[in-house]
Amino acid sequence: MRTRANDLVCRAAIELMSDYIEGSLSRRDRRRLERHLAGCPDCSRYLEQMRLTIDASGSVSPDELAPEALDDLVEIFRAFRREDGD
Repeated sequence: MRTRANDLVCRAAIELMSDYIEGSLSRRDRRRLERHLAGCPDCSRYLEQMRLTIDASGSVSPDELAPEALDDLVEIFRAFRREDGD
């Protein structure tokens, strides 16, 4: 069972992942994230899922999505924000 402290570390890691994928992290942050990923299978899976999603979707603009898909994505985001306490 993970501790609350680990969850906070993972949350910080997740916040860096988009910049990591885009190659825009500082060298220091990149090394810190890579160290975390080396020891955290959950975050490693999350990163892999992000990469697979990007590869699968390519570049899709909101205008290209079906209204139902856009509604689903907005609801997923809202649910995530509620879980995050915002």
